Amino acid sequence: MRNLVIIAVLSVAAAVGSAQASVDGNWNFAMDSQMGQVSARVTLKAEGNKLTGTFDLGGRTLAVEDGSIDGNILKFVLRRDRPTGGVMVYDMAGKLDGDTIAGTARASMDGQEFELPWSMSRVK
Repeated sequence: MRNLVIIAVLSVAAAVGSAQASVDGNWNFAMDSQMGQVSARVTLKAEGNKLTGTFDLGGRTLAVEDGSIDGNILKFVLRRDRPTGGVMVYDMAGKLDGDTIAGTARASMDGQEFELPWSMSRVK
């Protein structure tokens, strides 16, 4: 019985680890915003429940901050300097489904709240 419990725990841990590891790699990001289409080349890496990475916006790079992954649910924060001053903060949440991730970015600017859909596709 003890061996069965150990095998079951190890199987679950391996399944969770492989689900989270599947986010590792390069992604093409797209999001429609008030200022037009935003695209980026994204690199993501999961280490346990921690998610790290970068967004390359073609000359400007943003770090994935406060990233987490729980099964196929990703959450992270992006911060970017605004040309008019201040910092724009995006609270990102998405769901991994194979070679795609789809989610919503929540942000505020000049007292207005925005919710913007976004998606990523794995670079092959």
